[in-house]
Amino acid sequence: MATRKRISRRDPALGGTLATASPSALRTAAADATSETISDLSYVAPELRPIAKMIQLAKASFPGPSLSTLGQLRDRLKALTFLPLEAPKYETRIIPGPAGNPDLTIHVINAEPGKGKPAVLHMHGGGYIGMSAKGDIASLQSIAGALDCVIVTVEYRLAPETTYTGSIEDNYTGLRWLYRQAEDLGVDRKRIAVMGESAGGGHAALLALTARDRGEVPLIFQALSYPMLDDRTGATHVPASPIGSLGWSAEENRFGWRCLLGEEPGTGTVPACAVPARHADLKGLPPAFIGVGSIDLFVEEDVEYARRLADAGVATELLVIPGAFHGFDIVGAQTSVGMEFKAAKLAALRRAFAT
Repeated sequence: MATRKRISRRDPALGGTLATASPSALRTAAADATSETISDLSYVAPELRPIAKMIQLAKASFPGPSLSTLGQLRDRLKALTFLPLEAPKYETRIIPGPAGNPDLTIHVINAEPGKGKPAVLHMHGGGYIGMSAKGDIASLQSIAGALDCVIVTVEYRLAPETTYTGSIEDNYTGLRWLYRQAEDLGVDRKRIAVMGESAGGGHAALLALTARDRGEVPLIFQALSYPMLDDRTGATHVPASPIGSLGWSAEENRFGWRCLLGEEPGTGTVPACAVPARHADLKGLPPAFIGVGSIDLFVEEDVEYARRLADAGVATELLVIPGAFHGFDIVGAQTSVGMEFKAAKLAALRRAFAT
C-alpha cells in the first residue's frame, strides 16, 4: 500500500462560489481574518485557513440535521453545484431502472462511438441524502477531457426516500447499462472503473463489492475520494478533535447513515451489505485509490479500509493530505493542495487505464 502525505473532501456548508475562489479572493479573506482566528485554525493547512474560517461562519447559522430540516440541508448541499462546461460534450439519458422501480436518469460525458475509450461509472456525494449527479458534470467533464475517457454519472435515489437497497440497485443498473452499451458509447469493456466522492465514494466502494459478488461486470479500478465507508463513525466512535471539526460533522454523519440504513447506525443489527467497512471479505476487488484529508471526519475509516484492502491483496494507493478538511479539493480548487489532490487522482486513473 503506497502511503503519501497530503489531504481531502467536499464541504456541504459552503456555497458554490467558494469552490472557485481566486487567489486574490483568498488573500482578501485572509486579510479580513484576525490573527486570533488564524491561530484557532492552526491545525488547518495555511492556504486553506481563509476558506476554513468561511466554513465556520457559514455553518454556525445552520440548524442541526433532522427530517424536519432535511430540505434546508439539501439546499445547502445544492449550493455546491456548477454549470457544465462547453466541452467535452455530455447528454442526459433516461434508462430503465431496476426491476419494478422508476426509470433512471444518467448523464453521459465524452462518448464517441467506435473509439474504445476507458470509462468511469461515477456517483455523486451528498451524505447519501442530497446533491445530484448533474451538479458534478463540470468537474467530470474536466476529468473526462484530461483522460479522454467516457464518464457516466448516475442520479441514484436519495435517502430517506429510499434506503441502501434502492440506491445500490440504481448504481448497479447504471454500471450494467454502461457495460452493455459499450460499443455505442465508444467504451472498452475491459477498462471500466468506478469513482465517487464522500457518499459517492461510499457508493463506489459498495458498487465494486456488488460487481465482484455478481460477476457480470469486470472492473479495473476504484477511485475513492474521502469515501463515507463506516456507519459507526459518529455513532459508536467519534474521532478526536480536530478531526471532523470542519465540514461534514459527526452529527450529520449519524443522520446520513440513519436515512440510508432505515435504522440507527452503529448497532449490531446493521446489515453488512449496506456498509463497505462491515464487509468481512475484501478479496478480489479491483485496485484502489483512496484520498482523504488528515482532519476529515472520514480519515480513520478510510485509512483502515485502505489497510484492509492491502491485507486482502488489493493493490491500494492511500493519499492523506495534512491539514485538509472534508471537501477541500472542491472549495479550495485553486489552492496548491487542491490541485495536487486532483492531479494524484488523475494519475492513479491514468495508470489503471494503461494497465
